[in-house]
Amino acid sequence: MTQEELKAIIAGGESVPVEFKGEEKTPLSDSELVDAVVCLANRPGERCGWLLVGVEDDGRVTGARPRHKPKTIVERVQALIANKTVPPQTTRAFLIPLETHEVLAIEVATSATPVGTTDGHYVRRTLGGDGKPACVPFHFHEMLSREAGRGALDPLSAAIPGAGWDDIDLLELERFRRRVSENQGRSDESLLNLADVELAQALNAVDTRSGRPVLTRLGLLLFGRESALRSHFPTHEVAFQVLEGTRVVVNDFFRWPLLRVLEEIESRFRARNREQEIIDGLFRIGVPDYSPLAFREALANAAIHRDYGRLGAVLIQWHVDHISISNPGGFPEGVRLDNLLVTAPRARNPLLADAMKRVGLVERTARGIDTIYYEQLRFGRPAPSYDRSSDVGVEVVLWGGASSIEFVRLVVEAAHGKRALSLDELIVLDELSRERRLTTDEAARRTQKSATEARSTLQHLVEVGLVEARGERKGRSYHLSAETYRKLGAKAAYVRQRGFEPIQQEQMIEQYVAQHGRITRREAAELCRVAARQARSVLARLVDRGTLKLRGAKKGAHYVHASKYMDAAKPNMDAAPGTDGRPRRKAKNSR
Repeated sequence: MTQEELKAIIAGGESVPVEFKGEEKTPLSDSELVDAVVCLANRPGERCGWLLVGVEDDGRVTGARPRHKPKTIVERVQALIANKTVPPQTTRAFLIPLETHEVLAIEVATSATPVGTTDGHYVRRTLGGDGKPACVPFHFHEMLSREAGRGALDPLSAAIPGAGWDDIDLLELERFRRRVSENQGRSDESLLNLADVELAQALNAVDTRSGRPVLTRLGLLLFGRESALRSHFPTHEVAFQVLEGTRVVVNDFFRWPLLRVLEEIESRFRARNREQEIIDGLFRIGVPDYSPLAFREALANAAIHRDYGRLGAVLIQWHVDHISISNPGGFPEGVRLDNLLVTAPRARNPLLADAMKRVGLVERTARGIDTIYYEQLRFGRPAPSYDRSSDVGVEVVLWGGASSIEFVRLVVEAAHGKRALSLDELIVLDELSRERRLTTDEAARRTQKSATEARSTLQHLVEVGLVEARGERKGRSYHLSAETYRKLGAKAAYVRQRGFEPIQQEQMIEQYVAQHGRITRREAAELCRVAARQARSVLARLVDRGTLKLRGAKKGAHYVHASKYMDAAKPNMDAAPGTDGRPRRKAKNSR
């Protein structure tokens, strides 16, 4: 680490990967130093962590106290940490002079397994209740949850002592078979020919290694009696609420077997989900308040990926203009808001995910989020929002309200053509209909793809006539075409977004100069709603034509009307014959 890098980290303040430990008042003991390293090693995320000894909480550099001889302090600190942690942690330490002090900087990588001290102390780095980073106790169930989020273990595979075949509700086994039969083509039909115990074994719902069937947590979740679930599986709960403002209309909680709960929630959804019809030629198109497929995928995702080691319910809240579905437990490791659409699928509970695929309730491609996005957009709704999610829970919002019927027609017409619109194309069209203009980089961020892929998507939309491009190179942007705006019932919006033609741009600049006397390139770009490069081209044409004249250079460069410039430069012929056009002053003794 260099001094510049250290200054940048200190300037950024404390965060989850960065901790300051000042020694201005009290020296930091070896055990406290090891505890701080353990805390950082157990933090979430993949970013490199730093422990800075000799920096106070407010960022002041007060220096680390002398621990050993300067030549051996780095090696001794690294050895101390390795000897006092389980499993031994490999760190890198640096002693960096800064201002008039020295800072001991220790690089700590995130551990793949829970780390503790040799004294059995386990802590982890996270945001505290006040929103500031802190070290909190790392409990055993949290370790299991984290390992499950990383795919290192499946918490539902554990057998439950005392839960046997008598705790299974045979009606739930029949329910499972019925759903497999109903979902033919999407389900694993080979399960239909298995006996009850064989079906449970095929799903890893029972453990028979002891010679008799013992229910696993998965088996209890899928087929257990309600009384057994309450006794052995207290974290399983699903809630359905209907809210009208601050008034709670419906508030029901369920501890039934999972398939039964999902069927109950789906039936309540169908009862409340209204639908309107639009006619497109010979086709009748149903436009529901909420896409049944998007709701089913979001509900299944919440049940499959929730953290069953945490108390709390999978919560479905039906508001006036949206539905929110939340579950305990954050995103699995590696999944973030900015890569939801492109990251490889990761199941927190792999056995449950496999059972839901085999029964046909979720897509076998494991791209349920793609389905949620696609269904929302094709029915003229805003894209689903995961912005309310955190490291302790995931929440998806499905927006309802008035649908853009014209947008639905546009999607249907495209589907009747050569090929249906892809998800990336729908995302771009939706953004353009709301934001009016996009660049390639903005489209890449929206679709979570590379700039090259985003450019290809935009180019295809241009080729099929749905989008138009404007500008060149870095100043190139995209907006909906005139035909698309016509189909969306917003003809005037095209004229506003298309901007002004070159002749109009020149006329506007001339009028601006006539009124204000001068114009800069930045002012011209704002006036004509074009990029700075395009504004420069328009101004250059006016200069070449002799209409404008460039005065000044660099930041002082501006343009004035050529005739005004000539008037200012031409001498006043009516004045006395002074060379500068001003009358000469008479000499004192002149006659």
